[in-house]
Amino acid sequence: MTEQLLSALIAIGIMILVGFPVHEFSHAYAAYRLGDSTARWQGRLTLDPRVHFDPIGGLMLLVGAVLTGGRFFLGWAKPTPVNPYNLQFGRRGEAIVALAGPLSNLLMAAAVAIPLRLIAMDAGLVDTIRSSDVVLFIFNTAGFFVLINVFLMVFNLLPIPPLDGWRVLLGMLDARTAYTLRQYEQYGFLLILVLILFGAPLVSGLAGTVLSFLLGR
Repeated sequence: MTEQLLSALIAIGIMILVGFPVHEFSHAYAAYRLGDSTARWQGRLTLDPRVHFDPIGGLMLLVGAVLTGGRFFLGWAKPTPVNPYNLQFGRRGEAIVALAGPLSNLLMAAAVAIPLRLIAMDAGLVDTIRSSDVVLFIFNTAGFFVLINVFLMVFNLLPIPPLDGWRVLLGMLDARTAYTLRQYEQYGFLLILVLILFGAPLVSGLAGTVLSFLLGR
């Protein structure tokens, strides 16, 4: 196993323990603030990783990293239950709840990327990091944590059911158009499968653009 892949796997572990819970908690908290306590009643308004973990989603994240040598990441946690009929602002409220998850990924990525960017601008610090295998390993793992969050943010914002981006899209459209589009939700998982098989360059390209912005490349 290469050091790069090992860094990626550790970052995945951090993502499962921290990133996924923050993502799902963000959905739950946004829903709670907008009037829906469904997630709270089901014990999902928490950062406890055990209640958010989805075995298949976690396995997908791991397998994708292993098969691509730490270059592609796709996975998910257990979806947060939301009753849209309880939310303020109707479909707009549903869109806000959906957007809260990917936004949390962006904030987590930025929180780590900004220090990495500042460090990379200091030649002395870069030399210090390169002189220590342990410090360099930690630095690379932090970079993978940023990368994974960016990948998952981009993936979740794609307007494909049942991803967050689909609910954001429906919330932005007029009621009639949204109702018409809902009939295509039954094909969502098929579209995601096609995306996984053939859309990796698209996701990677979009993620690379966001990553370059965060890291100032």
